[in-house]
Amino acid sequence: MVNRDLYLEKICNFIDRDVIKIITGIRRCGKSYLFKLIIQELKKRGINEDNILLVDLELPKYNNIKTREQLDEIVVPFIASHENKVYLFFDEIQNVNEWEVSINGYYKLENTDIFITGSNSKLMSREFATLLTGRYVNIELYPFSFNEFLDYKKELNQLPLIKNELNSELENCFEEYQQYGGFPLAISSQQDKELVLNGIYSSIILNDIVERYEIRNIGLFARIVKYIIENTGNLISANAIYRYLKYEKLSITKQTIYDYMEYLENAYLIAKASKEDLVGKKEIIGSEKYYLIDTGFYKSQLDEKQRNIGHILENIIFIELKRHGYKITTGTVNKYEIDFVCKKDNQRMYIQVSYLLENEETIEREFRPLLMIKDNYPKYVLSMDRSLQPQNGVKHMNIIDFLKNFDHEEIF
Repeated sequence: MVNRDLYLEKICNFIDRDVIKIITGIRRCGKSYLFKLIIQELKKRGINEDNILLVDLELPKYNNIKTREQLDEIVVPFIASHENKVYLFFDEIQNVNEWEVSINGYYKLENTDIFITGSNSKLMSREFATLLTGRYVNIELYPFSFNEFLDYKKELNQLPLIKNELNSELENCFEEYQQYGGFPLAISSQQDKELVLNGIYSSIILNDIVERYEIRNIGLFARIVKYIIENTGNLISANAIYRYLKYEKLSITKQTIYDYMEYLENAYLIAKASKEDLVGKKEIIGSEKYYLIDTGFYKSQLDEKQRNIGHILENIIFIELKRHGYKITTGTVNKYEIDFVCKKDNQRMYIQVSYLLENEETIEREFRPLLMIKDNYPKYVLSMDRSLQPQNGVKHMNIIDFLKNFDHEEIF
């Protein structure tokens, strides 16, 4: 089993503490699997299996539960029948109407420890936040990192799907990861990977967005999503999308565009990095970079000629930074751009991502903005080059090496 230590460690710190543990993330990224790992940990700690209740609201046993009253009929007697502490797990809790009222009720009872998952931001609704201010922790789960991808391939006894003779086995694995992403089901499917990715993508679009927000003009919404995916790694705004649609003779309000972009974030399909002026030390409103939570969607949603390898690599690094809890902005120094300004625990680092440093012009473009920053925080240029060329304190690192070592905090 892939241990998912990064998340398990965070959650284990809160076991038996008086907070509700909320695990959010995109569909099919492994939230149910993480529950199994947590339950394993509880058993290692001596918790009797009879004191654990797992309610998976997508399984036939429980998928008829649609209201909090129906949920209470199962959970309340279970709690009442145990003298010792009970551990309650609710998978995809957003499928139950007014679930937050019941969860709040269970929380107020003695001897309960509660864990819940969900695939959209309804889990963090205003009603829930009001009921449980300061009483919950939210842990965001992502599809497999490259290291987890390698662990899973090893567990499945799979050779790399890509067989480029000029590459090492590790490089071929990375090319597979870059193309098909980190969804466990896509990795385990040796064939029909794109079909799996299309299925996940469609269920997010239809169930978590179109159905939930009652979007009527599905064609126009799909056009906007396609525009965002095609422009990954570029600074875009609602105004830019509005002008693009107007040019295409499509009518929509700017507010609707803002709403659609928010829906995509709420469903964990995309994440954004806002723009920051490093000289003026201020955030620049109205222009952000958007990235997909999993790069496999580029393969399933775009033609090959539409895919930009540099932006896809940038996307992989962005999500890896998010996975480790960094707050990320896109930086500007005078007229020059820095891909990622990463902040965590009063520390920061600066990162440029490029496919290859092919010539002097590319080298100057990537290093120059970092050399203009005069603080002593780490500065990196990441690329797929095998031969490295650090400059004046700016480190040059191979992307695969960066990802391989990042989990162990060996890059600093």
